[in-house]
Amino acid sequence: MVVLRGSGTARLVVIDMQEAFRRPGQWHVPRYDEAATRIDRLLPLFGDPLFTRFVPDPAEPGSWGAYYDRWDQMRLPPEDAVWGMVLPGYDGGATLDLPTFGKWGTAMAGLVPVGGELILTGVATDCCVLSTALAAVDAGRFVTVVTDACAGQDDAAHDGAVELMGLLSPMVRLVTCDQLLADR
Repeated sequence: MVVLRGSGTARLVVIDMQEAFRRPGQWHVPRYDEAATRIDRLLPLFGDPLFTRFVPDPAEPGSWGAYYDRWDQMRLPPEDAVWGMVLPGYDGGATLDLPTFGKWGTAMAGLVPVGGELILTGVATDCCVLSTALAAVDAGRFVTVVTDACAGQDDAAHDGAVELMGLLSPMVRLVTCDQLLADR
């Protein structure tokens, strides 16, 4: 872990770098590979990154059924290869699997103390990254979003999510990969 801001330590979180978002299809993220290249540059800085995976709940509770009616090609079982990690630097380390957009919860809270910092990367900026950032700052954590180590459904969605998160400064800090590397 690297101490960056606040009273705690910083933890790199790599959100949902999975085949489901890399391959062509309903959830394709066009700049996935660009984000992956930058994430790989950051991994050596953090001895214990946390990787997350979106893994659907086959029960599709509540509004999830309607969601999967819209995105029907993604109605795949949790064991399908599409939910596998696709990131050269992924070593099978600590991985948090959740059937939710936001990855913040008791598991992540136990890894980053109040006043600590999350360094967020991954996909999609306009969904899972955004919802994780909002919940983490609500819980008293600092969040740094590495904007070019994230990618959205498209450039406009990515830019809009980044702009929204920027409104939460100083709780959320926006940096590029090169800026974060220069800080180190």
